[in-house]
Formats: sequence, structure tokens, C-alpha cells
Amino acid sequence: MKFSLPDPEILAKLDFKNPATWVATWFGCGLMHPAPGTWGTLGALPIGLILLALGGKFTLLAGIVIIIPIGLWASNKFETMTGTHDNSMIVIDEVAGLWITLLATTFNPLSILLAFGLFRFFDILKPFPVNWLDRNLPGAKGVMCDDLMAGVYAGLCLWGINNYALAG
Repeated sequence: MKFSLPDPEILAKLDFKNPATWVATWFGCGLMHPAPGTWGTLGALPIGLILLALGGKFTLLAGIVIIIPIGLWASNKFETMTGTHDNSMIVIDEVAGLWITLLATTFNPLSILLAFGLFRFFDILKPFPVNWLDRNLPGAKGVMCDDLMAGVYAGLCLWGINNYALAG
């Protein structure tokens, strides 16, 4: 894997004084290359785990409910600034998707690792309807919704693994 830099033309269009830039890139995780989506997912993990540790799944769910509209706002602003759609530097969608997956974790290292891996798997593979959402929803909805669905798929798989494969 070769280290690369984000597109300088896109970077030049970003307003780094605008909080939407920092939220859309999850405080710069999306500016890391290669694989900004993986970096964004990795950056989302500690905050998701802190939410779980502080208040359990209810607090994490509250975080998801809050982060989705913030992600829609930030993604929209990012797209307006850059004139691009679903730019790889936008990783706020990975944050929301991973947090959905974490709802199914049993809060042990293996379950957390599986949450990370399963979310990345479904986010990259994009099985139906993830791929349909990715291709057909316009603007910020298209940015966010495919990762939300990938999070649901990953969470369902993790739930099954935790309750059936690892339980017995």
C-alpha cells in the first residue's frame, strides 16, 4: 500500500475555517490516504466505544440520532464547497455506519474487531440495497444512507455471531 495525498484541487476548494469541513472529514481522518474510509472508521471507533462505556447502547443510539443530521449537513456543505459527490474525504458517513454496527457489540475485543471488519466489508462490498442507495440517492442522502445500511448489515451479522457462533 503506497501512501498518497488527497487531491490538491479538492483541498484548495475546502474552507478549513468552516466546521463542516472538519465534521465531514471526521476531524481530518478523511484527509489521510490511502483508504480514507478505513481511517474514518478507525477514527469513529474510540468515540463510539466511549459512548458505549459511558451510557451503554442507549447513549450510543442517541449519538447516532445526533450524528446523522450533522452528517447530512456536513456532507452537503462539503459537496457544495468542492463541487463533488460522495468524495472519499467525507467520512462522517463511516462514523454513523460504524456506530450502528457497534450497537450489536458485546464490548469485548473480539466483538469490537469484528464490528470494525464487518462494517468495512459491507461498506466496500456494497451488497444490495447498499449499492442501490449509493448510486441512486442524490447529495448528502446518498453519501450517508449507503453507509447506514452497511452498518445495519454489519450489525445484524455481528449480532448473529455474538449470539450464535460465539455463544455456544
